[in-house]
Amino acid sequence: MLQAADIQYLVVHCSDTPDNELIGAAQIHDMHLGFGWHGVGYHRIINRQGLVEHGRPDYWQGAHVYGHNEISLGVCLIGRSSFSTAQFDALEKVLRDWRAAYPSAAICGHRDFSYTDKTCPNFDVAQWCASRGLAAQNPPPAQA
Repeated sequence: MLQAADIQYLVVHCSDTPDNELIGAAQIHDMHLGFGWHGVGYHRIINRQGLVEHGRPDYWQGAHVYGHNEISLGVCLIGRSSFSTAQFDALEKVLRDWRAAYPSAAICGHRDFSYTDKTCPNFDVAQWCASRGLAAQNPPPAQA
């Protein structure tokens, strides 16, 4: 079980699905079951309309960032590269809520972890945070 004091990273992802595909937490859950996981790996999913759906509870270890699931929470934007204003507004709210609960946690993108070649979430999370007046804080570790 994750403890609040253990959370070091708030990780932003994208589903890497077509930007016009209207899916949500149920479809991500099914996709992740197909990977052999215990269901949806993210803690929050933000659909194309900006609706925040719950995935795993915050106290349950996610399956979203290899080697760091026991110290992170994950939020996933549905889409690949063109996210809606509603999604970005919802992302800001999720991150501000999480920051209030986990004040020392760094906000980063999945791509910011050096072990991966992924480009997810396909935008610079630190730069986006700065544009919203939300400090990203420390970068993720160099190695898993």
